[in-house]
Amino acid sequence: MNTPRYTPLIASLPATTPFVGPEVQERARGRAFAARLGANENVFGPSPKAIRAMQDAVPETWMYGDSASHDLREALAAHHGVTMDNIVIGAGIDGLLGSLVRMTVVQGDKVVTSAGAYPTFNYHVNGYGGELVQVPFRDDHEDPDALIVKATEVGAKLVYLANPDNPMGSWHSTEVVSDMIDHLPDGCLLVLDEAYVEFAPEGTAPPINGDDPRVIRMRTFSKAYGMAGARVGAAIGHKDLIGSFAKVRDHFGMSRISQAGALAALLDQDYLQQTLAKVATARDRISDIARANGLTPLPSATNFVTIDCGRDGDFARSVVAEMINRDIFIRMPFTAPEDRCIRISAGTPADLDLLEVTLPAALDAARNKSV
Repeated sequence: MNTPRYTPLIASLPATTPFVGPEVQERARGRAFAARLGANENVFGPSPKAIRAMQDAVPETWMYGDSASHDLREALAAHHGVTMDNIVIGAGIDGLLGSLVRMTVVQGDKVVTSAGAYPTFNYHVNGYGGELVQVPFRDDHEDPDALIVKATEVGAKLVYLANPDNPMGSWHSTEVVSDMIDHLPDGCLLVLDEAYVEFAPEGTAPPINGDDPRVIRMRTFSKAYGMAGARVGAAIGHKDLIGSFAKVRDHFGMSRISQAGALAALLDQDYLQQTLAKVATARDRISDIARANGLTPLPSATNFVTIDCGRDGDFARSVVAEMINRDIFIRMPFTAPEDRCIRISAGTPADLDLLEVTLPAALDAARNKSV
């Protein structure tokens, strides 16, 4: 039988998926979730203006989207105080990370990240043969000092930092991140994933400098703007680096509908502020529910709350399983000691009513199993 002639690298990789989506789980279990609180989606949805813009674009889907995403890049450049040459649009941060790794990493190149940090970045590095070098979290935060030390030690091409961080919801100040940039070893690029930055306190994100070749900033419309299903992300960096994306990216990968929606969402900052207020309220309620059940919510600068269950990873996994058995989709960190926690996305009041009722029963069941 004829089979594809895979590269040795691809043939050697295990068949892994960074995340098993909720729809996959629903099909496997034979029923839908009652509350979808595990994927850090923005349940409050996109701006009504973005919805109208996408609806208006539907009849135009016979045309390819603008391959340069001109109007969206122009608006983002004005929003961030850079030029259009500093911005490239892609299929969410995930797609942009894939293109960046393709541009910079060949087999054997060292790439530094945190153990337990966003796994899709690792997935791309593995797919191009890079060697992942990981350092542990420190006090439930990614550790910028350790990342820099390790990047210098191994001669890393890339070092990845999410600020705010997923899965812990923690964050570092502008001063800490700026100091990290200033101490990067020569030839090492900081991949600064700011997917959740709109939710973070003022003073979290350093000012964007389009002339700095040492860092690339990743932003998304999937979180605060409520457009995860549209798959729109932006990378912001030095024009030479951004220009190199044209050598590898899918030039027609962005639909007209997604571009129209993202542009309208960006221009509706009033709606964004309303969403941020709703998320803050939901975070507070999740934290209150956690405390009422004897658990410890961690401070969060994201649209989720990570909750310390007070035991080990096996117990937290049991809690997640019991919640899923009760039709509430949540997730948890993958790596010890952070895997002592569960992670719950901001939900609607109705979602959190279900959480309030379900979490005590799930905890009781998990505790009974561990006896």
